[in-house]
Amino acid sequence: MSRHPTSRQTPVRPALAPLSHAIRLCIAAGLLSQSASALAAETDDTMVVVGTALKVDAPLVETPRPVSTVNREELDTRNVQQLDETFRYRAGVLSGHYGSDNNTDWFKVRGFDQSTYQDGLRIYREGFYQWLPETWGLERVDLFKGPSSILYGEAPPGGLINAISKRPTDEPQSEIQIQVGNRGLRQTGLDTSGYLSEYGDVRYRLVGLYRERDGDLDHTENERYYFAPSLTWDISEATQLTLLASLQKDDGVPTNAFKLAYGTHDDTPFGKVDPQTNYSEPGYDKDERTQTSLGYELRHQLNDTWALEQDFRYSQLDLDLISSYILYQSSAREGQRGLLYREGTIDSYTVDNRAIGKWYGERTENTLLLGVDYQNLSLSGKEADDYAFGDPIDLFDPQYGNYTALSDDQVTRRDIDKEQIGLYVQDQLRIDDKWVLLAGVRYDQAETENVNQTTGARERSDDDEISWSGGVMYLSDFGLNPYLSYTESFEPISATDDRGSLYEPREGRQWELGAKYQPAGWDGYVTAAVFDLTEDNTLVTTGGIQVQEGERQSRGFELEMVGYLTDHLKLTSAYTYTDARLEDDVRAPLIPRHQASSWLDYAFERGALEGLRLGAGARYVGESVDGDTTVSDYLLFDAMVGYDFTRELSAQVNVSNLTDKEYGPSCSYWCYYGEARSIIGSLSYRF
Repeated sequence: MSRHPTSRQTPVRPALAPLSHAIRLCIAAGLLSQSASALAAETDDTMVVVGTALKVDAPLVETPRPVSTVNREELDTRNVQQLDETFRYRAGVLSGHYGSDNNTDWFKVRGFDQSTYQDGLRIYREGFYQWLPETWGLERVDLFKGPSSILYGEAPPGGLINAISKRPTDEPQSEIQIQVGNRGLRQTGLDTSGYLSEYGDVRYRLVGLYRERDGDLDHTENERYYFAPSLTWDISEATQLTLLASLQKDDGVPTNAFKLAYGTHDDTPFGKVDPQTNYSEPGYDKDERTQTSLGYELRHQLNDTWALEQDFRYSQLDLDLISSYILYQSSAREGQRGLLYREGTIDSYTVDNRAIGKWYGERTENTLLLGVDYQNLSLSGKEADDYAFGDPIDLFDPQYGNYTALSDDQVTRRDIDKEQIGLYVQDQLRIDDKWVLLAGVRYDQAETENVNQTTGARERSDDDEISWSGGVMYLSDFGLNPYLSYTESFEPISATDDRGSLYEPREGRQWELGAKYQPAGWDGYVTAAVFDLTEDNTLVTTGGIQVQEGERQSRGFELEMVGYLTDHLKLTSAYTYTDARLEDDVRAPLIPRHQASSWLDYAFERGALEGLRLGAGARYVGESVDGDTTVSDYLLFDAMVGYDFTRELSAQVNVSNLTDKEYGPSCSYWCYYGEARSIIGSLSYRF
């Protein structure tokens, strides 16, 4: 999905970035942490269990698919404010490459785009209609790296992010949190769960939040209201029903971080452009969106062998977006702007039905998954794109108000309908508790219709696709589990080309060879993998428009470690090497070859410093390219200090980009500044 009509996928020259000292330090930390597992032998043997990779709960280290997860504890420790901050300290994920954005979550996973799910069901994000999960309402976030169509249907090849909502807890608990910070941050959050029945078989949870904060650019802001009630009913010992609902309303001025290379990456006679410079029209631009959802999760255990599961959600997204942005340089000091307008509604519903059978032989354990899911999206809205909006604006001292508002004759009415039904089978076979064999196949039928109601032009596509997946893993006696996996993906594209025709579906395939390591008695894990990921029918930019041609390939290596070095000292460390290339073997823009990160946190539980919590992290992103432009690497530092006054009352301060480093994370036609220093103080009361 392109952020604006001109794509960010200009072919570039091959280049090789050197491995910096920062990377060596992060790699060394990750490797040395493996030997440190002996220091933590006295800790509990806690297995990280995920369900996103298999749609069946399984230990992460015994799953022959690439998956990472971030739990609620880590979300709180790093005070994650937006979804795209979640995986800053995980391998294979690039975020923040377009700076700080207040109306879109930006990820690149293994050099490609990803899809976003919530509670295992697709969140439809069509163009600028972006559904934004609120992180205060999440219990954890999972990441399935690489093609994921085997279980989830249409998806980009990069991966799948699954945001898991908070839901009623087994025991009553409540939390009130107040946050303040720079850029005018004011936030209040409520999270309470309890019983609605005498025996605790009916439980509720209420999660609410109010937040307002200025954007990272001058004259930008956002205000959010969020409310998410849920209810769990243990109907019987074999049957459980959970209802999930949410309402979220955002109102603000969008943050368009677009800058030209002139004045950011390139020198000018007038100096550099200030990172907070806003080329939009603050008095005219707006970003108003309301997103609502209602759904349920039904679980029923038929007998000792079979269980039935059904997930359903209906969601609606109302959007009113006016967004102006810099388009190109028109003179030595001035630039011409463009304007984007979208107003409309997305209605979508999706349902996933699963039958799970598990039986045992003398030497085997077999888990069979049979599923059918259905997805339906309907978008009805008005749109306009003006590539000559207003008078030229001063790039170094912008003055606002010199424009003519959008007129009705510039507006087009468009309807988009997407429908998909999928049938899937997956079998996981364990032999002698030594071998895990995984195989799956899925059949999808997808229909897409794009209608320009203003001109009457109608485009329709019917796509049938079979996706395959397989994997094998060996479970060793000392916790080192090597594996080999293969996965596929496909993605119908609802947008049209310059001739008004729908693009062909993009198709992805990935081979991966890796190992996962968790020795007995250690609360943590280490994973390492090499991968080869290819996309056919990829979109590239030629002459300012997107065309579909050739293939895009990404090969790389990932190392990830999360675990306790001692009872109170936890290390999270990751390294990623990615070689992403377009057709004709040219290096893809935006994607650095090298990324590395490490985060340490320590909790004092004895002595004079009892209750004190400290955390610190470093994030390194290597150089990237855009044509003849090379974007420099950068190193950022984050920090946290917290104090538990009592079991109920605690305070915490988080700082990201500790040194307030001015840096440009990427260029792809436009160039961007990274987010400035963010300081947030929190006061929490739990009862």
